[in-house]
Amino acid sequence: MKRVFDLAGQALLYGSFAVFVGTFSHWPAYAPLAPDQALIKLSFVHHGQRVAECRPYTAEELAKLAPNMRAPLKCERERAPVAVELDIDGVPAYQHVAAPSGLSRDGASTVYKRLEVPAGKHRITVRMRDTTATSGFTYQHDATVELVPAQVLVIDFDSQRGEIVLL
Repeated sequence: MKRVFDLAGQALLYGSFAVFVGTFSHWPAYAPLAPDQALIKLSFVHHGQRVAECRPYTAEELAKLAPNMRAPLKCERERAPVAVELDIDGVPAYQHVAAPSGLSRDGASTVYKRLEVPAGKHRITVRMRDTTATSGFTYQHDATVELVPAQVLVIDFDSQRGEIVLL
C-alpha cells in the first residue's frame, strides 16, 4: 500500500512540474520589438591609431637599455579614442567617443548601441574617426536600406577590408 502512495505522490509532483514548465514556456508572450519596428545595432570593437609615431632610439637611450632590450624603434602604446556618429534619415541618432581599454590605454575601443526604428526605407550614414584629429572622419558609409518588421540590421567595422559594413 505504501508503494502505491509513493508512486501516486511522485506522479503528482512530476505532473505539477510539467504543468508549471508548460505554462511558463508559452506565457507570458515575449515580443522583443513592436510589430511595426525594426532594429539597428551599431556594434564593433576597433583599435584606434597610435597617439605618437614610432621613432628611433637615440644612442644615449640605447646605451641605457640592456642588450636584449635594444629594439631599433621606440613605439608608444597609447591609442586614440574612436569617435562614431550615426545618422538615420539625416537626423543625428547617436554620437559617442569610445576610449581605448587597458591600463596603458592601448586596447580596443568598444561601441554598442541598439536603436529601434519604424520598418521601412531609411537613409543610414555612419562616420568613424580613429585618429587624434579633432575634425573630419577616417571612415564613412552611406546606404539606403529597406527594413522589414522585426529585421535586425547590424553595423560593424571590417578591419580586414578597412571599412564600415552593414550586415
